[in-house]
Amino acid sequence: MHPPDLFAVHPFARLDDGQAHAEKIGLDDLLEQGVRAADTLPDEMVYAGWSLGVIPAQTLAQTRPRARGALLLEACLPAAEWPQELPVQIHGMDADPFFAGEGDLDAARTLVASAKHGELCLYPGDRHLFADAGLPFFDAQASALLMRRALDFLGRTAP
Repeated sequence: MHPPDLFAVHPFARLDDGQAHAEKIGLDDLLEQGVRAADTLPDEMVYAGWSLGVIPAQTLAQTRPRARGALLLEACLPAAEWPQELPVQIHGMDADPFFAGEGDLDAARTLVASAKHGELCLYPGDRHLFADAGLPFFDAQASALLMRRALDFLGRTAP
């Protein structure tokens, strides 16, 4: 696992603070940082991203010809062209104001429908970053189910 730190180790007490920081940096710069972080990694891997980290993960999965899959957690970008054979699994809460309320859920449904091996995993609730045990909106039950589903997906996409 090779998670890049797109926020330069800035801990944020509130989700809004992290989002404001990302907007200050700019989504294009975050994308560039995330893509650049993968420059030294092999192409043949599953690209995973969480929330804003989905931007580089989804971009890398779509553009690296030997990508093994994409694991997108709590975000999804509209995908004009998804490699049909590329497996994708997307997770989010059905009433999360960021995931469901900003169009990511619609993008996820469209992407999963266009992929031969696509899976959308929805959880009841309105929390964003629900699987982060260090946050007050942690949902242990949904997080455990997400982990089981993600590990199953990774097992199916391994060489």
